[in-house]
Amino acid sequence: MIEVRRARPEDGDALGEIHAAAWEASHAAFFEPEFTARAVASRRTRWHGRIAEGTGTILLAAVDGRPMAVSLQGPSPTRPGLVEILSFYCHPDGWGGGIAAALMTGTLRRAHDDGSPRVHLWTLRDTPQARRFYTKCGFTETGAVRGFDYGDGRPVDQVEYERAC
Repeated sequence: MIEVRRARPEDGDALGEIHAAAWEASHAAFFEPEFTARAVASRRTRWHGRIAEGTGTILLAAVDGRPMAVSLQGPSPTRPGLVEILSFYCHPDGWGGGIAAALMTGTLRRAHDDGSPRVHLWTLRDTPQARRFYTKCGFTETGAVRGFDYGDGRPVDQVEYERAC
């Protein structure tokens, strides 16, 4: 059974593990090994602070009680009136199991309930698995591309996707 709920303070470690494992599996190929190791370690520790800040909505998807996917959304800093999905990660153990789709349904429902007519997100240009997932979820490319620096001084291209809530 898949449960989607709002993250609680005690979920910080589980969210960090999801983010770290998913980011390493999907992003490591774009960075030097030393940077990747630091980035993965950082992702394991940042979710307690995000939950405590209370900015945005953090949702957690669990399968039979095991936390497997996380999303963070909030008001778009660049597109007034829209919600931006700022983070969306599924643990690799759950890829292809319907967990991410259930979390996306919950994420879109929350954006709709918050009054947003549309939602957008950015994903790496060279991650075909993520791009197929967003397309399958009804997102379309806007045509916008940006360079994003994850902290190593070498920006990578991201593409923007959007859909109605």
